[in-house]
Amino acid sequence: MRYIFLFLSAIIFNISGSSQDDYFRFSTLPDLPPNSGYPVQPGLAGPYAGLDDNVLIVAGGANFPDKLPWEGGAKVFYDEIFILKKNDAGNYIWEKSAQKIPFSSGYGGAVETASGLLCFGGNTASECISESWFIDYDPLSGNVEIKPGPNLPVPLTNFAFAKVDGIVYVAGGLSELTGASGRHFSRLQMSGKDQLYWAWEALPPWEGEPRAFAVGVGQSNGLINCFYMFSGRKVIPGSNPVVMYDAHVYDPSVKQWKTISDGNINKFPVMAGTAFAVGAATIVFPSGASGELLIKQLAIENKITRAGSTGAGESGLDSLQNELLFHLNNHPGFGNQLIAFNTITHKSYKAGEIPSTGQLTTTAVKLGNDVFIPTGETAPGVRTPATLKIEILAGSRHLGFPDIIVFVLYFLVLAWMGYFFSGRQKNTNDYFKGGGRVPWWAAGLSIFGTALSAITFMAIPSKTFATDWSYFMLNMTIFLVAPLIVFVFIPFYRRMNITTAYEYLEARFSLAVRLIGSLSFMLFQVGRMGVVLFLPSIALNVVTGIDIFLCIGLMGVISLIYTMMGGIEAVIWTDVMQVIVLLVGAILSLSLIALSVDGGFSNIIETVSTKGKFNVFDLTLSLKQPTLWVMLLGGFFANIATYGTDQTMVQRYLTTKSEKAAMKSVWTNAILAVPATLIFFSIGTALFVFYENNPSALNPAMQNNDAIFPWYIVSQLPSGISGLLIAGIFSAAMSTLSSSMNSAATAYTTDIHFRFGWNKNTEGLRIARIATLIIGITGILFAFIMATMDVKSLWDEFQKILGLVIGSLGGVFLLGLLTRRANYQGALIGIAASIVVQIFVGIYQPVHLTAYSATGVVSCFVAGYLGSLFFKTAPDS
Repeated sequence: MRYIFLFLSAIIFNISGSSQDDYFRFSTLPDLPPNSGYPVQPGLAGPYAGLDDNVLIVAGGANFPDKLPWEGGAKVFYDEIFILKKNDAGNYIWEKSAQKIPFSSGYGGAVETASGLLCFGGNTASECISESWFIDYDPLSGNVEIKPGPNLPVPLTNFAFAKVDGIVYVAGGLSELTGASGRHFSRLQMSGKDQLYWAWEALPPWEGEPRAFAVGVGQSNGLINCFYMFSGRKVIPGSNPVVMYDAHVYDPSVKQWKTISDGNINKFPVMAGTAFAVGAATIVFPSGASGELLIKQLAIENKITRAGSTGAGESGLDSLQNELLFHLNNHPGFGNQLIAFNTITHKSYKAGEIPSTGQLTTTAVKLGNDVFIPTGETAPGVRTPATLKIEILAGSRHLGFPDIIVFVLYFLVLAWMGYFFSGRQKNTNDYFKGGGRVPWWAAGLSIFGTALSAITFMAIPSKTFATDWSYFMLNMTIFLVAPLIVFVFIPFYRRMNITTAYEYLEARFSLAVRLIGSLSFMLFQVGRMGVVLFLPSIALNVVTGIDIFLCIGLMGVISLIYTMMGGIEAVIWTDVMQVIVLLVGAILSLSLIALSVDGGFSNIIETVSTKGKFNVFDLTLSLKQPTLWVMLLGGFFANIATYGTDQTMVQRYLTTKSEKAAMKSVWTNAILAVPATLIFFSIGTALFVFYENNPSALNPAMQNNDAIFPWYIVSQLPSGISGLLIAGIFSAAMSTLSSSMNSAATAYTTDIHFRFGWNKNTEGLRIARIATLIIGITGILFAFIMATMDVKSLWDEFQKILGLVIGSLGGVFLLGLLTRRANYQGALIGIAASIVVQIFVGIYQPVHLTAYSATGVVSCFVAGYLGSLFFKTAPDS
């Protein structure tokens, strides 16, 4: 108990700080040094800017060093390289390299690669170029090496570009300085270490107008990282350019473009600007030209042209010339608003203001949580030597005192339940099977809580928020599997009077098969514990500022304590309490979200219906997309593996008083799955409508969409209610966590320790508790490791673990239960074949991740049955 109080004190300290409402912090770095031969640096437009070895590199670019262009100034291009790094005192300083780029040029692209900063395309004073080169910086010597790179398909300048998952995309641009803008679209796959073999590949362009000066950026659309293109202008020789306000996205997974905005309603006035990705689904524009002042300038110039051609008087021409000069000299700059765009709701909003005028014709360079915007244009013909630094902040909201009280009471109740049930643990039968004292309804609620838990509470609303209801039928497949569990699996397990499911594998096949099954299960549970600990921890870290490692430690240690003390009874009865908290919190949340949306549920249904987010039955004949067929196939076999072979489930069938009671527990879980699935899918849909109506209420810095529901809880709900629902998130995670700890310990103790007679000098109950301790600590450590990884969706990660690790177990059990011919040799062959198949599936992904379990079960069953035909021995079944 003393350790629990220590943990609670730590979390209270972390919760009770001040909330942070700002998401960006601004500062200005030292000015860019002058180019060689010039006393001052007015700034550079169109430089090649990017990172190499964590230093900012700015190369090339152009300016008007003597006079402004309308005063007769000449535009000068440069070939020098500037490097921004920190000195020993930690201050930023600029250095000029002795090396130079191959051309005095600018207005191209630059991206970070393993071989250096890849610079490509652009133009000199006289022509567009297709060449590319690497700027390779050596942090030890400070020297720079220039190496050749792959040429663009055509000479190109003023294009949109971005790097997405190691692939560079280039869209639009000019292939001739006096020519028309194009619909060029190509990519560079930077695969392999030898860049000499890299080559650009032309791709089908977007459906829309050709353009130059567009803005490109890579960001997730909620499912996969995509290439986004915004704004730009259509350049027509001999005519005024047409400013574009539309937006398009290219999805690499399906190799298709989609129009986000036609530019009429949701406009993007960001021509020639900069952009960078923030969090899981936000794009931020710190600059961009609306084109309004350009259109006004062109209108005045057209008047001058017409006046000259019609022989207008000198005074009229002078008046127009003065009007043009006044417009140019008094240009207010390109604005200072920071605009954010969410790639899921497709809504834009003002996210802040930068302290100076926005910088165009440059690149926003992101390093960790810092974004550097070096030099660039602040007005037509006017540059700045400054570098703007934008620090991305977490934007957390700390919980209030009533929330802390809820937390403390909740964890104290859990600790007391562990203490209470510890007195009923007399032997391993009590510890692992509850002495057969558990009512069927409690076992059913425990099955329900273990199966859904945090994956339901957070990941399903997140997935539905980002996509649609395609995954709905995945949960409904429990009704396809329940009869098989009730009439085939449970009778076998109950009549054999076993403690673990894997005892059956030895009776039916061999000890080797039992050990493989049990060890696979334990491996899966360690991975599962990592997921269910990490999932709520990363979300709570984002929304409350509580340290992610503290969250993991808190849930892990408290779950471990009450599981060690009270055994399976403590696990089941805390599950009952946690399921009640989970469902009450979910219903309350859904009601509150609906009340906060104008028009309530009717408006939510109408809005998402028009956007196709109620899609449930996707009848497309594809195994790579979340279609109905994939959901039914994947769900059926995943549920066989989960409810038929997973010790966390089988153990609950063995805790009830009778076989009939065990059957009732399975049907209880199946029936509860319907309203629970409807509730949690509806929460995700309602959140989409809420944040579409209130885009600025969404935290743009969230690194993972799994935090969307917790963010709503802490940012929109009153204190006290927030604490209750956050406790529900902890409940959801801990119910699964404690089940995994106890069941994995059961598998180790029964299938390994007791099986080999290693308990001769130690009491069995003590061994069970030690096994629980070791497995629990291992799961917690795995969660710590996951906390250092980049994981986009925990739902996806859970499905991968489920399918790739234990898919073969379902096949082995079906071999034993449904066939008489199968033997242990065939079972081993089936397991080996399934492992090979699953490795192939994991690498090449020929099917959607929800079908991973199906490939594991089917491959094991088929290969195992065929393998058994080569051997004559077949044990009785």
